[in-house]
Amino acid sequence: MGLSKTSSFGARENRIADLAKALAHPARIAILEFLARQDACICGDIVDQLPLSQSTVSQHLAELKRVGLVKGETEGPRVCYCIDKAAWDEARHLLAEFLTNIRKCC
Repeated sequence: MGLSKTSSFGARENRIADLAKALAHPARIAILEFLARQDACICGDIVDQLPLSQSTVSQHLAELKRVGLVKGETEGPRVCYCIDKAAWDEARHLLAEFLTNIRKCC
């Protein structure tokens, strides 16, 4: 079996692609916007804010956690979610740099 497509590219390209993939769904954007407006981690309010089932919201949160944009901590039977500020700063820097470099060439 050959190399995976991602192994043909550098860590930076793979990270940007991973972030872009995680951001490529309107429900995830809505989740991030909701979490960004909160002063604390949110346990159960996310589902109340979206027209999606609990299981669908959980799948989207899992993808956001996978790329590190959201962190979740278990508090009893619930998981409380919030934006991971360090990962968000990294994403903002990488995406801004990428978009700026593309803009310069076109």
